[in-house]
Amino acid sequence: MKKISFVIPCYRSENTISKVVDEVFFEMSKLSDAFDFEIILVNDCSPDNVWHVIQNLANSHPNIVGVDFSKNFGQHAALLAGYSFCHGDYVVSLDDDGQTPLESLKDLIDKLEEGFDVVYAYYREIKQNPFRRFGSWMAKKMGEVMLNVPKDLKGSSFYIARKYIIDEMIRYKNAYPYIGGLVCRATRNATCIPTNHRNRLEGESGYSFRKLFFLWMNGFTAFSIKPLQASSFIGVFFAIIGMLYAVWIIIRKLFGITQVEGWSSIIALLLIIGGLVLLSLGLIGEYIGRIYICINNAPQYIIKEVVNADNENT
Repeated sequence: MKKISFVIPCYRSENTISKVVDEVFFEMSKLSDAFDFEIILVNDCSPDNVWHVIQNLANSHPNIVGVDFSKNFGQHAALLAGYSFCHGDYVVSLDDDGQTPLESLKDLIDKLEEGFDVVYAYYREIKQNPFRRFGSWMAKKMGEVMLNVPKDLKGSSFYIARKYIIDEMIRYKNAYPYIGGLVCRATRNATCIPTNHRNRLEGESGYSFRKLFFLWMNGFTAFSIKPLQASSFIGVFFAIIGMLYAVWIIIRKLFGITQVEGWSSIIALLLIIGGLVLLSLGLIGEYIGRIYICINNAPQYIIKEVVNADNENT
């Protein structure tokens, strides 16, 4: 009998996580003859009482494990922490807000068993506010440009992967995890299936603009040097423009054509070129800073406590 591991990062989900767990039990009851399962709930230092709820769930069900972070490390770090506790042949990642349509679980499994390593569920209609939809669109475009993700591969936080892919992902020990990059690094044998997106059971997304920005930066810098290559290309482009303009000035001077240069155009060019120089320096500084932090062995996450019915608190 094969085993499925469900990994659910939890943040501000005190009133929703129990319903999500109940739905996992309900959907797995339909597959009980073919699959065993376990659930790993990771509390990303949520400010509400979700850890107390996770403790009760873990103490009530032997196949639920609760993991508590010492501070907030982010959704991607929480997923990697949960993956390290998985024992299943297949691993399913999903959200804690009830938006994940678990009725599509069987479709994900069937597609995976066709031979794929990873199968994403993408949403026909995304039920998020415009800001979050823009963030999802930006993440998709970033994946296509920076990580060479196929344009027809539509991802989401609801996906299933084979255990060997998960084992390869948790080998990454640096302080800036980015799940999309780790999946692309491990395999290109991925596909997606359509599904429906539900409304949140309650509350709002925990992703602020600041968190989304730093998540994008992880994608930009953790698995690609294309931003640095783009900076070099822009520098060469403006250098060529400058040389051509210098040649044009010399030619005009040789033919006795003089012209009073405009102050505003010079200042505009200086601001544009200066801004691009600072942007390039900032990118280089970002890469160097991340290298420095990784050399200092900054942790991806710190686990404060682990709870399950067999071992209780560890």
